[in-house]
Amino acid sequence: MIERYSTEEMRRIWSQENRYSKWLEVEIAACEAWNRLGLIPDDSLERIRERASFDPIRIAEIEKEVEHDVIAFVQCVAERVGEDGRFVHMGLTSYDVVDTANALLLRESLEVLRGELSSLLDCARDLARRYKHTPCVGRTHGVHAEPMTFGLKVLNWCYEMERDLARLSWVEEEISVGKVSGAVGTYAHCPPEVESYVCEKLGLKPAKVSNQILQRDSHAVLTSVLAVLMGTLERIATEIRHLQRTEVLEALEPFKKGQKGSSAMPHKKNPVMCERICGLARLMRGYAAAALENQALWHERDISHSSVERVIWPDAFNLVHYSLRLTRRVLEGLVVDQERMARNLDLTRGLLFSQRVMLALVERGMDRKEAYELVQGYSMRCWEEGKDLRELLEGDDRVRALLGEDLARLFDASFFLRHVDEVFSRFGL
Repeated sequence: MIERYSTEEMRRIWSQENRYSKWLEVEIAACEAWNRLGLIPDDSLERIRERASFDPIRIAEIEKEVEHDVIAFVQCVAERVGEDGRFVHMGLTSYDVVDTANALLLRESLEVLRGELSSLLDCARDLARRYKHTPCVGRTHGVHAEPMTFGLKVLNWCYEMERDLARLSWVEEEISVGKVSGAVGTYAHCPPEVESYVCEKLGLKPAKVSNQILQRDSHAVLTSVLAVLMGTLERIATEIRHLQRTEVLEALEPFKKGQKGSSAMPHKKNPVMCERICGLARLMRGYAAAALENQALWHERDISHSSVERVIWPDAFNLVHYSLRLTRRVLEGLVVDQERMARNLDLTRGLLFSQRVMLALVERGMDRKEAYELVQGYSMRCWEEGKDLRELLEGDDRVRALLGEDLARLFDASFFLRHVDEVFSRFGL
C-alpha cells in the first residue's frame, strides 16, 4: 500500500483486520444458512455466533506453516469456537468467502469515494458560480481562440464530475455480487440455498453462474471507472498547471506561508499539487491495465489474479481518495487573477474576434471563402507585425463598404458571453 497517500478511512477498510472481519461475516452467514437447512444445530450456531473471532497474529503463525491464508483464518476461527468449529467453512471453497467479502470491501470503498467526490463537486460548483461572468480567453490547441468565462470552464469540470459520480453508483451495483457455489461453481457440497441466504443477508446479489470465482470483467470495469475518474482530476490539474505558467498566470494553486518551491530558486511557486495528481492518474491507468489482464484465467480459475488484486485494490482506492481530497484543497485555495485574465484577452490585439468579423462580412453579402481569406490575411499581419486587427480592417475598402461603423461593435467580448446564464441554468446555478 502506498502509505504516503493513504487516508484513515481507506486504511481501515483495507486493513488486515477489516478484511478478516468481512471473511468472518461470510462464514457466520453460511453457518446460519446451514442451520436453516437443519445441518447445524441451534445450540451449535449460537456458540459459533458467540465465540467466532480471530487473532491476526495467530493467523500469521498458521499461515507460515500451511502457506494458505484462508486455511489459516478458518483454523484460527475454529480454534476459538471449539468443538463446533468443525461447522465453520462447511462445504465452502476459499473464494466463496474471499470474493463475497471482496464485494463488501469494494462497496464500502466506493461509498467513501462517492462522498468525497460529492464534496469536491460542491466545491467546484461554488467556484463556477463565483466566476460565472468573469471573462477569460478560451484556448484550443493551447492557442487563443475566443472569449469565454472562467466560470464556464469550471462548470465543464462539474459536468464531468457529475458523470463520474453516476459511474461510481452504477459500478457499485455492478460489483455488489457474491458467490457460494464451490470449487468449480456446481454447488456440489453447498446448495444454492446457502448462497441465496448469504448474499441476501450481506446485501449482495448472488451470481447467476460462477466457477471458483466471480469473473473479473466487473472488477476490470470498476478499476477502469476509477481510472476515468482520475482522468477527470488530471484534466482539472493539467488546466491549472497551464494557467499557472508565468506567461499566463491566470490561476494558481494555493501556496501557503513558509512553503518553498525550489531548493535552488527562492522565487519559485510551482504547481506541485496538480503535478502530483497528474502523476497518480498515470499510476491508476496502470492499475486499470493490470485489472484488464486479470480477466483471462485458466479454465475454472487460476491464482494469477490474486497477487495483482492484493496490490492494486488497496492502492487504487487510497490514491483516488487522496487525489479527490487534494483536488478539493486546490480548488478551495485557488488564486484566480481576474485582472490578468482581462489583460490576456487583449494580448493578441483583437484576433479573438476574427470569426465574428468574417461572419459579419458573409451576412453582408461577401463570399465565405473571400471573407475567410481577407480576415486571415490581416490576422497573419497581427501575428507577424504585432498590429491591431481592428485598425487593419478599418483600412480595407471592402470592409468599410460592407460594415462601416458596425465594425467597432464586433470587437465586444460580451457578445460571446450572452448565453452563459442559460448554460448555468441547466445545472440549477
